[in-house]
Amino acid sequence: MEAFNPHQEWLDMPEFKQEKKEAFRVVNFFIGDRKIICRFDNDQDVDAFIFHTGINLPYETKAINLSINDCEYLSKVFDQKITDKSKSIWYPYKSHWGLAKNRWKTEASVLPKYPVYIVSKGRAHNGLTTKALTRMKVPHFIVVEDSELNDYLLSPSVSTAYATLLTLPQSYLDEYDTCDDLGNTRSKGPGAARNFCLDHSKENGFKRHWVMDDNLDAFHRLNDNEKYEVETGATLLAAEDFVDRYSNVPVAGLNYYSFCKKTDKVPPFIKNTRIYSCLLIENEANYRWRGRYNEDTDLSLRVLKDGLCTIQFNAFLCGKVTTQRMRGGNSKEFYDEEGTLPKSKMLEDLHPDVAKVAWRFNRWHHAVNYKPFKGNELIRIGSQPDNKINNYTMNLTKEG
Repeated sequence: MEAFNPHQEWLDMPEFKQEKKEAFRVVNFFIGDRKIICRFDNDQDVDAFIFHTGINLPYETKAINLSINDCEYLSKVFDQKITDKSKSIWYPYKSHWGLAKNRWKTEASVLPKYPVYIVSKGRAHNGLTTKALTRMKVPHFIVVEDSELNDYLLSPSVSTAYATLLTLPQSYLDEYDTCDDLGNTRSKGPGAARNFCLDHSKENGFKRHWVMDDNLDAFHRLNDNEKYEVETGATLLAAEDFVDRYSNVPVAGLNYYSFCKKTDKVPPFIKNTRIYSCLLIENEANYRWRGRYNEDTDLSLRVLKDGLCTIQFNAFLCGKVTTQRMRGGNSKEFYDEEGTLPKSKMLEDLHPDVAKVAWRFNRWHHAVNYKPFKGNELIRIGSQPDNKINNYTMNLTKEG
């Protein structure tokens, strides 16, 4: 069987060229037995390094090894933070966040065709996703619990021009399957509100809906080794159009910005992996959310175990501020008090065949094996799209 090639499916979609960014020059710095790889783009950067540091790099050798005493000294040499976890750097400093002042925009309004919901708790004044969608001029709903409704109504962070507040009925919390016996002693997480979003969208006659966490600070487009913010709903619409080409994709979504380095070669999308935080859900598939923790991964695994597919976009990204760094949400109950073990253990209990608890990066994580689902194939509806680029009228505005 011919290997699946996502580029062959990426037709009549925004341009996507993403090759491995090869370094002009490589220097391996050793601190004891530990290696830190430093990359240079060109001769000028090498000359600047020699001038500013006084460390001579012989021109006849592309890759050389140098020994350095410690991370603190190396940080000063490179004028950038280098820690015990750093494995590679660029000189001069190259942020994977891209150029913040460049934006993808459209002259006329381009909006998603499916409704957008944000599930929010404890973030009336610091909800990032609603601010990002407002910059994009994308109308959206914010689903909140009744006890917090007034906080959101009075918050200057919630734009009445684009955001509509919806109160989560108590029945959704009462009837939610937490997959544990803790009852109401802990927050039940966002799953109950996500079930409400599904029903609300379905009742209003939509085929799909977006459901997003409230800590997404921006949306981006990856192309040609750059990640630029989008101030339009065009990438959401393109994602919808792409997913609608297939009959067996009940869950899709955008990858995290930080998981796609602009120097790496990645495909425009990945099939059959976990989707979380920014999800496009098919209503008629009727997968209900469950679980107090890791409900995103649980949903993805149930879909994949049924022989269906998920699509995770790399061409379109969302910036996620991690739950434990941002106050609000479930930070206090889930992490400050419990740590990450119960969260990871629940997934292992629900899916012991593919999920295991693992200790990594000084905390408990879940490790999931998605290889068993590699063979789940996309089923296209209708004929193959035209082999052309469709940028959905997006233009790159260079502002700095």
